[in-house]
Amino acid sequence: MDAALIEAQKAMAAGEVPVGAVVVMDGRVIGAGFNRPIASHDPTAHAEVVALREAAAAVGNYRLGGATLFVTVEPCMMCVGAMVHARIARVVYGAPEPKGGALASAQRAHEAPGLNHRLQTAGGVREAACRELMQAFFRDRRQAL
Repeated sequence: MDAALIEAQKAMAAGEVPVGAVVVMDGRVIGAGFNRPIASHDPTAHAEVVALREAAAAVGNYRLGGATLFVTVEPCMMCVGAMVHARIARVVYGAPEPKGGALASAQRAHEAPGLNHRLQTAGGVREAACRELMQAFFRDRRQAL
């Protein structure tokens, strides 16, 4: 999760919502990403998708069976869908996302009956650090108004 927090700090420095993600396979980081939809003009450029793209390119396959994705904030439905398609084995997230979290908070998208792949999930890892980064970002934005 430390590597994902570093990615989130990169997003914050770029003026993006501070979410970071890394994909780990066989004990090493094979993909990393931070939120960048504003800078890239790409609504799909969430940290998780960026990390999945980098990981898939690194292994030369869009299927990432056996990999674990670490992300600072509970993923949205789009990102959960991407993880299912990539065959990620496990998702570990820091802070819950009460409004849009698609693993536990708002819905459990990875458990939809029609899916042909199941993800293992774990939440609350380094939750306080992940939450504080998000809160600091939005506190600073409000103060700047």
